[in-house]
Amino acid sequence: MKKILVVGVIVLAGIVTIFWAMDTLKVKKAPEVKVVEAPKKSIHKLAPDFALMDISGIERNFSDFRGKVVILNFWATWCPPCRVEIPHFIELYNRYKDDGLEIIGVTMDRNASRQARPFAVENGINYTILIGRQEVYDLYGGIISIPTTFIIDRDGGLIKKYIGYQAKSVFEDNIKELL
Repeated sequence: MKKILVVGVIVLAGIVTIFWAMDTLKVKKAPEVKVVEAPKKSIHKLAPDFALMDISGIERNFSDFRGKVVILNFWATWCPPCRVEIPHFIELYNRYKDDGLEIIGVTMDRNASRQARPFAVENGINYTILIGRQEVYDLYGGIISIPTTFIIDRDGGLIKKYIGYQAKSVFEDNIKELL
């Protein structure tokens, strides 16, 4: 019984000593550090850069559109759903271009260098139209169906990909979040 009492006193003394040591050795709290956030960058995969000729014969680099929200639309003049989307893109561009929206149509027509400009004029297309090439289609995962449209944020991040016709409201909802 004496042994149990002695062991108990020793254990109790050890516990008291530990708490006393913890209290005396308290580390002073470091002053708070103000965290300065770095500029926000897209957390999404970057849209591949490319250079294509526009319908006026001027080479345009996709990277020139950084800082803008971009609707990148792969389409063709002969594609009925593409033709239905064009008036929606015209309206969206008119409404949001001053807020930082850019719309780029990449035509996939075989004779695009001859067909795209007259088609754009006839249909009142007011946004950038580029003459597509296979290398660019491949950069974007291989465009196998049109229209195929990408939503790209101001930092060049790929936000959404749509295959097939989408209502104007779908694109408008997407870009409103990014503008």
